[in-house]
Amino acid sequence: MRLRTLNMVRWIAIAGQVVTLAVAVLAFGLEFAPGGFALVIGASLILNIVTTVVFPENTRLTERGATLMLLFDICQLSALLYLSGGLNNPFALLILAPVSISASALRPKSSVLIGGAAIALVTLLSLYHVPLVTGSGTVLSIPSIFLFGQWAGIVIGVVFLGVFSWRVASEIHTMSEALLATQMALTREQKLTDLGGVVAAAAHELGTPLATIKLVSGELVDDLRDFPAMKEDAQLISEQADRCRDILRSMGQAGKDDLHMHFVPLQTVVEEAAHPHMERGKSVVVDVQDETSEGEQPYVYRRPEIIHGLRNLVQNAVDFAETTVWIDVSWTRRKIVVRIIDDGTGFPASVIGRIGDPFVRKRRNEQDISKRPGYEGMGLGLFIAKTLLERTGAEISFANGTERHDMSPHTGHRSGAIVELSWPRERIGVPEGEQKRALGKNTPFTA
Repeated sequence: MRLRTLNMVRWIAIAGQVVTLAVAVLAFGLEFAPGGFALVIGASLILNIVTTVVFPENTRLTERGATLMLLFDICQLSALLYLSGGLNNPFALLILAPVSISASALRPKSSVLIGGAAIALVTLLSLYHVPLVTGSGTVLSIPSIFLFGQWAGIVIGVVFLGVFSWRVASEIHTMSEALLATQMALTREQKLTDLGGVVAAAAHELGTPLATIKLVSGELVDDLRDFPAMKEDAQLISEQADRCRDILRSMGQAGKDDLHMHFVPLQTVVEEAAHPHMERGKSVVVDVQDETSEGEQPYVYRRPEIIHGLRNLVQNAVDFAETTVWIDVSWTRRKIVVRIIDDGTGFPASVIGRIGDPFVRKRRNEQDISKRPGYEGMGLGLFIAKTLLERTGAEISFANGTERHDMSPHTGHRSGAIVELSWPRERIGVPEGEQKRALGKNTPFTA
């Protein structure tokens, strides 16, 4: 929390307190002890001036510093209320402001401390305070039952606003962290995609000169039979050309398909996403349903969001499958559908409605830990996948293959978890005829 923010709020409070006192005295004829008010408001004024002069504008308070600042504000307001009727003063509700700020910006421990202090001070104000007196000597006070209601309302407000503000702030903070992780994952996938494109373009561009070097060096070897030393040099050139070819080929394989092309068949994207998880001891079956689909298999744009999102969903399915994961691919004239099914236990009924939320923690038993020791179960991976895929226009649904979730595996049957992704074809599909056009010359890569 920035010091400047608290100082600004305190300046507004000081101005409001001075104006309220002036109106109460001049317009309503109330009598106050000016010395006490001057001392309490002056303390707040001095604190603001000192912190403004001593600390830079961009100073950020520590947890302890912010807690002490808010405790001072509660005590200062309580002192003003003590001098002006306690809970008989309608401005007693303002004590909720520091509580809300602390619940939104500080840790729960600090928020509980500030909330507890507010409740304790409100309770003391209901019992001990200087009464409100008019110029004619009339004491202004509300009936005891309303005084109790005022106290109860403020206490309930402290608890409710504290918990509510903390909950909202916690969800915003959690979502911010998850979105940051999503952006990092997308950036990483984009860099890998760009790197693969550079490798493929380099392999394509260097193929011709390397072939020429290989051909000329081979002819030199034949022509230099009578010159052993020079023949060895020519053979070395030929061997190094072969080595360059092999290196480029292996780098091109690491970058998957020819990424110089911006679009590929739908099956290629799915297989590329699933490829890292095909050698993990589970069978991953990609079933392209040509017979039940409409028309030829569509070409889709090879977007990092799609590959990373599908890869994460496949990883999750492999983690929980017993033996097999099925990836069904189908399409119509208007829609592209990918369905990922496993033969595991399915989604737990307690979390299926919250799948896609970040940091959904679930206590794991010993059997689950021994079966999947590397699985953390935080829900962040599914959140990233869901967020990235929805950015491409996908609609995602989660379900179980059995009508009733029984938490038992269904080895070899499509009865585990089901994740279905559906895109409008125009969002990721290449228009008909576009995939057949000439690519043209390679363009330089720019970071």
